[in-house]
Amino acid sequence: MEIIRCEELMKTYGNNSAAVHAVDGVNLSFEQGTFTAITGKSGSGKSTLLHLLSGLDRPTSGKVIYQENNLFQYNDNQLSVLRRRRFGFVFQAYNLVRELTAQENILLPVMLDNRKPDEEYLKRLTDMLGIEDRLNHLPGAMSGGQQQRVCIARALANKPAILFADEPTGNLDGKTGREVLTLMRTISTELGITMILVTHDLGVAEQADRIIRLEDGKVAEDSGEGASL
Repeated sequence: MEIIRCEELMKTYGNNSAAVHAVDGVNLSFEQGTFTAITGKSGSGKSTLLHLLSGLDRPTSGKVIYQENNLFQYNDNQLSVLRRRRFGFVFQAYNLVRELTAQENILLPVMLDNRKPDEEYLKRLTDMLGIEDRLNHLPGAMSGGQQQRVCIARALANKPAILFADEPTGNLDGKTGREVLTLMRTISTELGITMILVTHDLGVAEQADRIIRLEDGKVAEDSGEGASL
């Protein structure tokens, strides 16, 4: 079942002869519960595409359809609420609040939404991520791998439908990166979450169900049969 798609998606910077098409007429559809890796050289448009799909950036033209609604028909406040409730984000930079403990960082999106935490769910999440003994630690007292696991728990705290990840293992050593990615995939599979991940690392991409390669803002290759519109 399709969960999100984009139609003729364009993101252009500059005008006339100086125009740069970071994303150039992309049509893609993503199935619920799948793991897709978006790859490409630096400057190919992969992070821009992820930001457009997730509503973090607005396109020059085109649509992103989630649950039959175009994200870009929402106003900024509506889009912010949708992202907080239905999308999770993991980036290369950990973006943890340094003054808050791991547990407080994880609970941030739930508290911002004025919702009561699902204690049982969050305990299961932290147990799966192996950070149950780090919950009272500040970010500065944790390793990079532990901080990224806290970021993943925070991204999943609101039970999102889609987890967007941009180079989530980029700041980690090879072994830790593989462990973190395996955890992300395991949790996403168990919880039925769709994962869309950007990476330049082919070793990471090869763990996905589907690999999309971008070149000059266009889809150059797509291993997903019938997944492009």
